[in-house]
Amino acid sequence: MKLRVGFGYDVHAFAAGRELWLGGIKLDYQPGLLGHSDADVLIHALCDALLGAANMRDIGFHFPDNASEFKNIDSKILLHHTMLLIREKGWEFGNADCTVVAEQPKLNPYISAMQKTLAEVMQVNVDDISIKATTNEKMGFVGRQEGMAAYATVLLQKQD
Repeated sequence: MKLRVGFGYDVHAFAAGRELWLGGIKLDYQPGLLGHSDADVLIHALCDALLGAANMRDIGFHFPDNASEFKNIDSKILLHHTMLLIREKGWEFGNADCTVVAEQPKLNPYISAMQKTLAEVMQVNVDDISIKATTNEKMGFVGRQEGMAAYATVLLQKQD
């Protein structure tokens, strides 16, 4: 069995007047994140990890941030399409380990809902998606509450 590991990273700045979408769910928190799409930093890192493991470039290659069809798009649509792309190339999802870095809001109350939502979109077992949250200990742009970052590592298995 052939296995591949992929790594993804994304970052978005906070912006007034935007909704905060994270892991496919809307959080009751202001400000939201700035981006061409809904700026779901977790889904974007996950898409990059999936595409990287399949050697299919990155999220910006497939969904450019200057294309009007992706303006304000729900990132769950991008994740669904990413799963179709990797499956068309013969890969299947094994698991994901994701970390969101944010001082605020506190994310623990939302993690189960994010896991469930991502599993539904990806058509995988919820137990195969790990999401963790941490702060940046008040250092850097995250520590100053200027934005959020997310990291994702995935394992793909080649289907014969």
